Amino acid sequence: MDNLGILTTSSSTMRLFATGRALRASSGRWSIASIRPQTAIPRSLPLTPILSRNREWSSTAARRSEQKATTTSKIPQQQSSLKIEGETYPTDQWTNTPDTILSHIGRRLYLDENHPLAITRKLIESQFAAPNYGNYSEKNPVVSTRQNFDVLGFPADHPGRSRTDTYYVNDKTVLRTHTSAHQQAYFQQIARNEHTRPEEVGYTVIADVYRRDAIDRSHYPVFHQMEGAMLWKRPATNPLAASAETAARIMADVEKIPRHDVVVEDPNPTIHAQRNPLQDEHHSAEEVEAVAAHLKRSLERMVIKVFTEASKAAAASSGGAEQEPLKVRWVEAYFPFTSPSWELEVFWQGDWLEILGCGIIKQDLLINSDVPDRIGWAFGLGIERIAMLLFNIPDIRLFWSRDERFLSQFRAGHIARFEPFSKHPACYKDVAFWLPPAAVTGGNSAAGGAVPFHENDVMEIVRGIGGDLVEDVTLIDEFTHPKTSRKSMCYRINYRSLERTLTNEESNEMHLKVREKLVGELGVELR
Repeated sequence: MDNLGILTTSSSTMRLFATGRALRASSGRWSIASIRPQTAIPRSLPLTPILSRNREWSSTAARRSEQKATTTSKIPQQQSSLKIEGETYPTDQWTNTPDTILSHIGRRLYLDENHPLAITRKLIESQFAAPNYGNYSEKNPVVSTRQNFDVLGFPADHPGRSRTDTYYVNDKTVLRTHTSAHQQAYFQQIARNEHTRPEEVGYTVIADVYRRDAIDRSHYPVFHQMEGAMLWKRPATNPLAASAETAARIMADVEKIPRHDVVVEDPNPTIHAQRNPLQDEHHSAEEVEAVAAHLKRSLERMVIKVFTEASKAAAASSGGAEQEPLKVRWVEAYFPFTSPSWELEVFWQGDWLEILGCGIIKQDLLINSDVPDRIGWAFGLGIERIAMLLFNIPDIRLFWSRDERFLSQFRAGHIARFEPFSKHPACYKDVAFWLPPAAVTGGNSAAGGAVPFHENDVMEIVRGIGGDLVEDVTLIDEFTHPKTSRKSMCYRINYRSLERTLTNEESNEMHLKVREKLVGELGVELR
C-alpha cells in the first residue's frame, strides 16, 4: 500500500495526485479471495425484501467448526446476544463483530441525497434506468452464511469464509461481505417480473458491506458496493440448439444502446480457453459474444458518464485547464461469479485505474437461483472508489464524518471538488512484539481454536481502540531470530484526526491500550 504525502490546501494538483495514488493502491473489491501470509497463534474471537422504486459484488483457511477450542491468551467476555436493526441474534464461539462496527449500521449514507455517496449512486443509476432496469437498495446487512457463501459457490475451505476477514454474528449469520449475497433474490425477481413488469430484465442494487481490512486512506471496514445484472430468457429445454436465435435477440438489444466516441482498448478475444474460458457446457460462443457486447457497451457508457462529470469538476477547480482525453480499456480477469470475466480501467490523471469487475454470469448460479433458463451479465464496483475520484476526496474516513465543514460542500445532483477544511499533524507510534514461541506458519481458522496470526487481527484491535482517529497502520519490520526461530513484527500506527489536533495524552492513552490488548488477546510479547 502506498503511503500518501501530507495534502495541502494550496495545491489542487497535489490533492488530485494523492487521491489517484490512494485509488491505484486499492482494489475493486469485487472478489473476496485475497491470500496473505499466515502464522498460527491461539485466538478466540430471510432475504431482505425488495424495495419499491427507487427500488431501492481475505485471509486464512476456512473455518472448521469441529475443531476444539484451545487458547492461551486472555479472551474478553462476550455478550449473549446482539441486537441489529431491531432483531436479536444469539452469539456463539464464532461471533467477532464488535460494537465499533455495529455502530455504523443504519447510517445509510447512500440514501442521504446530499451525501457524495448518494450523489455517486444516482449518477450511476441514471445509466441503468427504467423500464429495463430496477434500481434497488438493501438496508439490512445481516445475511446467512448460505446467502453470502454457499449459494455463490464458495467452497468450504475458501479463505473468504475466515473469521479474520468476515464479521460473524454467529455460526450461521454474518454481516454481508458483498452485495452478491442478495443476487439470488434479484435473479428470482427478474423471473417473476415476466408476469408483472416484463420490461424489467435488469437491476442495480446498492448496500453497505463489511470486511475486516487494513487501515489506510483507501480502506475501511464498512464500505458500499453496487452491483448490476441483465438477463435474457432462453428455451427451457436444449437452449444451445436455439443459441443463434438467442444471440440475435441480444444483439438487437445491443443496437438499442447509443454508441459513444471514446477510445476503447480491447485487444483480447472475448473467449480464451485458458485465460477466459467459455462455459461450454451451458453457453455457445455466439451467445457469449452477444452478451459480452451488451455488457461492454452498457458499462462503457456508465463509466464515460461518470468520468465526464469528474473531468468537468476537475476543470472547474483548476481554472478551466484542459483535461486529458478520456480513454478506457478492458483487461481479462478472474472472479468466482463469472466466466469470461473482465475489469474495466480508465486512464485518469496519468495512470490506468481499475473501476469495476464484470463478466458472464456462471450458469450454476442461475441454476441454483431457480432461473436455469436465463443467460446474462453482471458487474460490481465500490461506490467509495468512484466517489473519491469524482469529488477528489483523499481519505475514505471522510465519508463517515458528521462535520458540517465536510457535509456542507455537497448537494444533490452537483459534482464539486472537495476543499480540505483543515490539516492536523500526524502522530506516529510504533509497537513491536514477538509472536508466541509456539507460533507456526499456517493453521486453520476455527472459532475459539488455533488460527493463523493475521494482520487483520492487529487492525481490528487498533480500530477498536482508535476508531477513525487512526489514519493508517503499516508493517515496517519483521524478522525471525536465527537461534530461537521466534518471529518479531513491528507496526507503525499513525494517529491523526480529520477534524482536530490530537493531544499527546490522547494518542499516548490509545497507544497504551493497543499494546495491552495485543498482549491480552493475541498473546504476544512486547519488545
